Amino acid sequence: MYSFVHDGFEIAFIDREPEHGPGEPVLLIHGFASSHHVNWVAPGWVKALADAGYRAIALDNRGHGRSTRSYDAADYTPQRMAGDAAALLDHLGIPRAHVFGYSMGARIAAFLALEHPGKVATLILGGLGYGMVDGVGDWDSIAEALLAPDPAAITHARGKMFRAFADQTKSDRQALAACIATSRALLSGDDVARIASPTLIGVGTRDDIAGSASRLAALMPAAEAFDIEGRDHMLSVGDRSWKAKVLEFLKDHPIE
Repeated sequence: MYSFVHDGFEIAFIDREPEHGPGEPVLLIHGFASSHHVNWVAPGWVKALADAGYRAIALDNRGHGRSTRSYDAADYTPQRMAGDAAALLDHLGIPRAHVFGYSMGARIAAFLALEHPGKVATLILGGLGYGMVDGVGDWDSIAEALLAPDPAAITHARGKMFRAFADQTKSDRQALAACIATSRALLSGDDVARIASPTLIGVGTRDDIAGSASRLAALMPAAEAFDIEGRDHMLSVGDRSWKAKVLEFLKDHPIE
């Protein structure tokens, strides 16, 4: 892994070139309580992209993986995390990239497209649809579950799921509780409508967190929706049909 410093945080990342020559860059931004490895390496995304001729770049968001942690919620707004992603592209000398975010990473990617539109050639949003606009439910209970002394005492179903995921990924639960307080800032419909990059939105048909992909796509000038059949929020990310659709989308929208 490599790292660089931005906004007082050491941000860890990987950068994998395809085997045969330089490829168009795809910046991968992972979801809440995850990491570059859990979200992108283990499900086969980095390999799939490299095999298809793309340069796969994946960072650990602040507070996650091998990047610096903070226990101050003010450090985890989508704007500040989008700033880390933009700074990584600058650090690597990449003027424009395909940007692919999953769940919280999709929200960060959308903020990146709004605040640094020149850097985002195309946008791929996985695991987050209209929830980007109208919210994704009760997350205060998730913060409480993350900080609970005894995980066996957690009764909130979604809280129990994310606590188990955080423990599985060996995450810093205090940092995650700070992150969840501010990272789920909403975009308005007008904000979303200003994202002009060609956009693909994929949500599992059993995902009860993300909201409608087609409803979000309808707000955007150049977006299409894709249903990831039979998958919930946790299983959509590595779905084979979703991989095929993303690779098709990237092929159809080369960086100009």
